[in-house]
Amino acid sequence: MDDLRYPIGKFQFQGPATEEQRYEWMADIAEAPSHLRDAVNGLSAEQLDMPYRPGGWTVRQLVHHLPDSHLNAYTRFRLALTEDEPTIKPYQEARWAELEDARTAPVILSLQLLDALHRRWILLLQSLTDADWKRTLRHPKLGVLGLEEMLAVYSWHSRHHLAHIIALRRRMNWSPPAEETCVLSRRRE
Repeated sequence: MDDLRYPIGKFQFQGPATEEQRYEWMADIAEAPSHLRDAVNGLSAEQLDMPYRPGGWTVRQLVHHLPDSHLNAYTRFRLALTEDEPTIKPYQEARWAELEDARTAPVILSLQLLDALHRRWILLLQSLTDADWKRTLRHPKLGVLGLEEMLAVYSWHSRHHLAHIIALRRRMNWSPPAEETCVLSRRRE
């Protein structure tokens, strides 16, 4: 049986990255908002409030989690580009997912936020030089992380949660999302 927690597998980084890999990861981030929109398109409130797996977050919480997480990532990139190996502050993502807005807000709010955020993030990412990609930050638990690895993480993260929604739709025999979204969730890993 497939592991419902990791439908595309656990994150693995085989760095350093090639320029081609960076472009692929940037494309994943650029495409994530539209693929997420497609993945939840047509879902009812009841479907949005269904956990993607037993004991897991609801689809609604997943949708709200993505901009929460990616806002933190975007900020971390900016810190790493403007400070020497800044120590970042982790956040309690499980607790954030339990806040009222994450449990009840219309998903359109986070879809719009993710779209705007990723447009801005891509502008930043496309401007980075080879030297910029070598910049690092320090995570209190994970240690020193480079921007290439961070890019790979958030490419995977986008596809990981998208795959949760697609897998749920398939298991529940809900109408499938667009084929391009399905392809994205099966890529790599």
